[in-house]
Amino acid sequence: MGRVKFESSGYDNQDQDNGARCRRREAKVVFVLGATATGKSKLAIALAERFNGEVINADKIQVHDGVPIITNKVTEEEQGGVPHHLLSVRHPDADFTAEEFRRGSNTYIEALVEGDGAAFRLAHDLLFVWVDAERELLEWYAALRVDEMVARGLVSEARAAFGGAGVDYNHGVRRAIGLPEMHAYLVAEHEGVAGEAELAAMLERAVREIKDNTFRLARTQAEKIRRLSTLDGWDVRRIDVTPCSRARPMALSATS
Repeated sequence: MGRVKFESSGYDNQDQDNGARCRRREAKVVFVLGATATGKSKLAIALAERFNGEVINADKIQVHDGVPIITNKVTEEEQGGVPHHLLSVRHPDADFTAEEFRRGSNTYIEALVEGDGAAFRLAHDLLFVWVDAERELLEWYAALRVDEMVARGLVSEARAAFGGAGVDYNHGVRRAIGLPEMHAYLVAEHEGVAGEAELAAMLERAVREIKDNTFRLARTQAEKIRRLSTLDGWDVRRIDVTPCSRARPMALSATS
C-alpha cells in the first residue's frame, strides 16, 4: 500500500555552458511506502502539510466507495484539510482492469514509475520513503488495528454491507480484508441457525482470521517494497520506526 504526495514545482537557476539559464524544476513526487498499520498515511499527510502538497491514494481497495472502517480510510478530520485524491471514487462493485490497478498498491506504483520506458521517473524528481518496522511489531500493530476497527464498528459495517449467503467476494470493495472473514458469522446470524454462544465463538474466529490475514498482507507488502528498493533509479529511504513503535505497546501495558 502506498501514498503519493505531489509538491508544487518552482524554478531553479543553473549554470549551463556559457552562462546561467533559468530552467523549470521537475515536479517533485514523494511516494510514502509501507506495510499496513505502519503509519504511512499519517506521514503522507504530515509531509503534504509541511510542503503544501496533496495526497494521492494508491490503495486499490480504498478507491472504492463504502465500508470506510473496514478499508481503514483516513477520515475527513484526519486529512486535516489536505486535498486527497482517488479515495472513494469508484462504485463499491466496480472492478479495475489490470492496466488500471495492477495486483495491488506497490505493483501499481512500480507500473507507474517504470512503465512506458520509465517516462514518469525520467520526468519527475522522485523520492520513496519506506516506513518499516520489525516483524513482531507489524504483527502486533496489525492485531491492534483490527481491535480498533472492531471498536469503531467493523461488525455493524460488515452487517450493513452483507449481501446474503451467495455474495461474491471476488469483486469490488468486497475483496477487502474484513468482509469475507465475516461471512459465516453473518450467514448464521441472518438465518438464525446458531445460538448466542455459538455466534460469539464464530465472531471471535472471524476477528482472529481478519488479524491473521491483515498480518499476512503486511508481510507481503513489506516483501514487495524490499524488492522495489533494489531497483535501479529508485531512491528509497527506509525509516525504521521500530524504536518509537515499541513505546506504544509499553505505554498501553502500563495503563492496562
